[in-house]
Amino acid sequence: MRPPTLSHVLALSDDTGIIQHATYDVPNRSTGYCTDDVARAFIVALQAAAYPQQREEALQLARTYLSFLHDAQLPDGRFRNFMSYQQEWLEDVGSDDSFGRALWALGFGMSRAPLESWRTLCREMLERALACIPRLEWIHSRAYATLGLVYALESERAPQTMKSALRALADRFVSDFRRCDDGRSWRWYEDVLTYDNARLCEAVIRAGMALGDATCVDVGLSTLRFLESLTFEGDRFVPIGNQGWYRRGGNRARFDQQPLEAAAMVDAELAAYAATQSPERLRRAEDSFSWYLGRNDRGESLVRDGGCCDGFSESALNTNMGAESTLARLSSAFALAEAQTASVSKYPSDDRRNRGSERRPA
Repeated sequence: MRPPTLSHVLALSDDTGIIQHATYDVPNRSTGYCTDDVARAFIVALQAAAYPQQREEALQLARTYLSFLHDAQLPDGRFRNFMSYQQEWLEDVGSDDSFGRALWALGFGMSRAPLESWRTLCREMLERALACIPRLEWIHSRAYATLGLVYALESERAPQTMKSALRALADRFVSDFRRCDDGRSWRWYEDVLTYDNARLCEAVIRAGMALGDATCVDVGLSTLRFLESLTFEGDRFVPIGNQGWYRRGGNRARFDQQPLEAAAMVDAELAAYAATQSPERLRRAEDSFSWYLGRNDRGESLVRDGGCCDGFSESALNTNMGAESTLARLSSAFALAEAQTASVSKYPSDDRRNRGSERRPA
C-alpha cells in the first residue's frame, strides 16, 4: 500500500518542530509552535515510519518532535505549550489539553517508537507527569491522558503506577456518565458536546479494554451510539459545529465543521471495532474518513497535496492548511489503513458484513 504523503508535514516542519498554521499551503511562521501540534505530529511520524518507503524521513521528523516535547516538559512533569518562531517559550505552563496530548504522544512512543532510547525517554517523561494527572479538570484533557496510558500499557516496561492512573481516569469517566445519563435522550459525560467529541468515547472504550473492564467498554459504546445518532445522516458524517456546540436542551450547531472531529470519529469507531469485531464499526470508520474526501455538507474534498483544509463554514471552505487539520487527516488515514489491512488478513475471503456483532448494555 502506498502511504499518505508527508509532503505538507515536511513543509510545515523545521529543526525545531511543526509550525502551527499556514496561509493556504505556506507555513505562517508568525504563529510559531505548540506542544499540542508537536504531540500530534510525533504520533503521525511514528505511524508513517511503519512504511519502508518513508521510514527515514518519518524518523527524522519524530526525533525532532520528541526533542521539542522533552524541552517543553517542566521539572514537575507539566508542559509548556506555545513557543515563538524565535524559539522563546511564551508561557510558564501550558493548558491541560496540551498536557494530555503530550501524554498521549509519550504513551504512543512507549508502545511504537522503533528505538529503545526513544521508548526509554518517553517512559521517563510520562512517569514524571503521572503525579499531575489527578489534577486534570477538563474532560478532554483526561481523555488524551487516558489514551496515552492505554498505549503505555502495551509496553512491557510500563510500571504499575501507570495502570493505577488509568484505573482512576476510567472510574472518573464512568462516574461522569452516570451523573449525566438520563437513559434515553442524553447519554453523555457532561451537559454539552463541544470539540473532539468522539475522542471521549474512544478513550473510555480503550481504557475498558486495557483494564479488562466490560462496564467501561459498554459505557464507551453507549455514548458512541448516542453521538452517532446526532452526527450521522445515513453514511454521511456531520460533526457538531463549533459555532455554538450542542448543549442539552438547546440547538445543535451544524457549522463550523472541523477536521479533528472526523479523525476522532474514525478512531472511536476503530476502538469499537476492536472491542466488538462488528464490521459495522469498520464501515462507520470508513464513512467518517470520507468526510475529508467530499462526503460532507459541501460535497468538496478538504485534501490538497498532502495537506488538509482547516474545515468549512456554511458558506465557504477554509483553504488554509494548518498543522492540526493536516495531522488529523493523516493520523486517521494511517489508523484506518492499519485496521483495514488487519481485517483483510483476518478474513481474506469473507464478506466483513457477515461477521461480528456488538454488545448492547442493559
